[in-house]
Amino acid sequence: MTHMSNYILTNFKLLTGEPSHQESAPDAIVIAGQRIVALGQISSIRDEFPVTEGFSEVDLQGLTVSPGFIDLQLNGCGGALLNNDISSTTLDIMHEANLKSGCTTFLPTLITSNDEDIRKAIDVVSDYRKQHPERVPGLHVEGPYLNVARKGIHNPDLIRQPSAAMVDYLCDHAETVSMLTLAPEVCPEGTIEKLSEAGIVVSIGHTNATCAQVKAAEKAGARFATHLHNAMTPLTSREPGVVGAVFDSEILGAGIIADGYHLSWENLRIAHRIMQDRLVLVTDATPAAGADISEFEFGGQTVYYSNGKCTGADGTLGGSALTMIEAVANSVEQGIDVHAAIRMATINPAKAIHLEESLGQIAPGQFANLCIFDDHFKVRGSVSGGALVLS
Repeated sequence: MTHMSNYILTNFKLLTGEPSHQESAPDAIVIAGQRIVALGQISSIRDEFPVTEGFSEVDLQGLTVSPGFIDLQLNGCGGALLNNDISSTTLDIMHEANLKSGCTTFLPTLITSNDEDIRKAIDVVSDYRKQHPERVPGLHVEGPYLNVARKGIHNPDLIRQPSAAMVDYLCDHAETVSMLTLAPEVCPEGTIEKLSEAGIVVSIGHTNATCAQVKAAEKAGARFATHLHNAMTPLTSREPGVVGAVFDSEILGAGIIADGYHLSWENLRIAHRIMQDRLVLVTDATPAAGADISEFEFGGQTVYYSNGKCTGADGTLGGSALTMIEAVANSVEQGIDVHAAIRMATINPAKAIHLEESLGQIAPGQFANLCIFDDHFKVRGSVSGGALVLS
């Protein structure tokens, strides 16, 4: 890791997700402390930020620079899993593993748990985000307010309806709880309104909801859907289900797992063609991402990792081993425009959690979070909160 407080990145290809930026692309990015302070042409940048004032130049030798990737659904990686060890140490391990795949910001995701663990996760993430807001802006609580019929790997013994006391607790900690996945059909009336009004992004997932129920949830304030196509009612001819409701919406965003196991590539392309910038790449990753392991405990059962796939003993998918750079590369390989794929991993997720003013773009005032990679989508470096790492 290179520790420089002030420096200028030069000699790179810029890939912001906006095709228009390619025509007169800036060739210098100025970083001071944790933030991007300027970008432009190197000739004028050198005059404004001279070496004599402590600005070093870093030559990236023609590599591509994009905004750092943002993962809104990350259970674990690098051998660590939040559900198994709710601690800042786990978050540090996840962050270090993420940097190798260009992911600089993530929502650590706690799947269905008891109330004590939910409170503990909120406390741990609350403390961590105060120190590292550019890494972890909040927590994603996935469950326990789900439909058992669509439980996936979640422990059915812990799935339940929300209590009024826990809804109040979540609302009181909305500055930390960025996203909450629930099944609208199992929640008492008024739950979604209350959570949404507090500032939590309510995401629909692990649900048997009808299209009408999703539309009602959207009207109540739901704004997202968790791992589109997975653990939800499909689109059929006379009942559009959750998938159809998301496609028909002009508001609902959705995460999608582009690993080739959670859905077909055709469904990835169809979803993007319909949703455009409402679609967000997520990994739903587990300890197997970025680690050499063959099994781990998740959701109260053993999950086995083989040939890129994570499954329980009965074959149920148990998260993924996907990384964000792989999700981007897979999307491009499967026919999605590279600029769109970059947006799906950067500005789209930032907007989904209302943090586009500080994350997801390369612009003055943004956190200095960048991914540096080659023409084959191999990560060659990153900038995280101003800290530069080059391989």
